[in-house]
Amino acid sequence: MQETRLINVLLVEDDEVDVMNVRRAFKKNNISNPLYIATNGIEALAMLRGSSPNQLDAVPEHRRLILLDLNMPKMGGIEFLHALRTDPALQKTPVVVLTTSNRDQDRIEAYNFNIAGYLLKPVTFSAFADLMIALDNYWMLCEMP
Repeated sequence: MQETRLINVLLVEDDEVDVMNVRRAFKKNNISNPLYIATNGIEALAMLRGSSPNQLDAVPEHRRLILLDLNMPKMGGIEFLHALRTDPALQKTPVVVLTTSNRDQDRIEAYNFNIAGYLLKPVTFSAFADLMIALDNYWMLCEMP
């Protein structure tokens, strides 16, 4: 894969098992996109803005994709989406919600913030890995600045 086609993926997830599953799925499917991890919305915004205490955590400004859980401490997913979409520098960043919430209200609120997709977390690792490869294939086909 050419480096220019890589997508900087920010996973905003507080569950260590889900973080581990995403990492394992990337490795299993040879997904070479850089993966950044934030455990809540506040941390994610700092990483996107380059104001994280650890500058190595800063997500490059180009070719970004956010995988967002909704149920997190400090700043949940819907609050994060509101902050993201009201920040002129970040508002166009594509976001795919990856959550266990099957509530219609969560889905509607997320789509009201112009998300690119709403996916329920699969129960098995095999299904999780399949979902990650499908997402990777989809975003590789998309034209991103």
